[in-house]
Amino acid sequence: MSRNFDPTSTVVGRYWHKLDDDRVQCDVCPRFCKLRDGQRGFCFGRACQNGQIVLTTMNRSSGFCVDPIEKKPLNHFLPGTPILSFGTAGCNLSCLFCQNWDISKSRETDTLSDVASPETIARAAAELGCRSVAFTYNEPTIFLEYAVEVAQACHERGIKTVAVTDGEICPEPRAEFYHHMDAANVDLKAFTERFYRDICGGELQTVLETVIYLKHETNVWVELTTLLIPDENDSEAEISEMTGWVVEKLGADVPLHFTAFHPDWKMRHKPSTPVSTLQMARQIAFQNGLRYVYTGNVHDEAGASTYCHQCGQKIIGRDGYVLTDWHLTEHGDCQFCGTACAGLFDGSPGKWGAKRLPIRLKNFA
Repeated sequence: MSRNFDPTSTVVGRYWHKLDDDRVQCDVCPRFCKLRDGQRGFCFGRACQNGQIVLTTMNRSSGFCVDPIEKKPLNHFLPGTPILSFGTAGCNLSCLFCQNWDISKSRETDTLSDVASPETIARAAAELGCRSVAFTYNEPTIFLEYAVEVAQACHERGIKTVAVTDGEICPEPRAEFYHHMDAANVDLKAFTERFYRDICGGELQTVLETVIYLKHETNVWVELTTLLIPDENDSEAEISEMTGWVVEKLGADVPLHFTAFHPDWKMRHKPSTPVSTLQMARQIAFQNGLRYVYTGNVHDEAGASTYCHQCGQKIIGRDGYVLTDWHLTEHGDCQFCGTACAGLFDGSPGKWGAKRLPIRLKNFA
């Protein structure tokens, strides 16, 4: 007998096919979950009902918050501006170190306490003065149909859309999803298949294919993030190999964020990442030719700031999420030497700062 999911938050998905044994295969990500009626996929958000794959988290969210866009992290996409952030529940990876495990690992529909239509989200973003909306906190590609409808509603109001993603998605849904995105921060969690297999339950090659696709076949602004975990993915050799690959395959202008691990979820036995490790990784990346490399999850003004790759002057100063210096022209060029800084910039910096503003969408319905 088919299990009945909440009809108010259930829509038929677009990427699946029937198998010969009465199961249905989900084709959104490389897990290819094969489900019988009433079963949920590994990601929790997608399930089988009446012989079809359905999204069970449509118009439902685990919460909304206005954040600084630098928190995504995006340092070259409308710096200083507020971004309305939200997610649903579940994830298609099983990272042992997940920092948002209460949302991404949730298997409880009670997590999805906020009812939020795409139109309401776009209206809220506009009324709150947000330049963009972020699909974040959990993996957004697992709620692809919802994210696409939200993006369409946002674009009708001139609001941009941002995906904070693990990059584990198949080619056909990837093309549709990113057709509706303006920027993405992709977690490049490590540079070995061993790490992805044993610690994340994923595939490195799929992520590499995603970022190559984004950089060379779309207009999506791309930044990368690597959380460095002591003795797992923080060796000089691995960092050098990874950053060399980024320069060769994506180009020198792709910003890369090295962020500090803090013990969480199922890796509480590991120590926090020393600041010195982040700074070492940043220097290796610079030596390999990357122009914009940052440190995160620690207080490091130099590592958070943007420097002109031509003259070396600080062109965007940051103290945490607060902008302290701004030396770009209205076209995004260095005021000292005229060299273009890669990214999307307004004529002047945003002034949102480090504020975090939780909101309830029912107030905008």
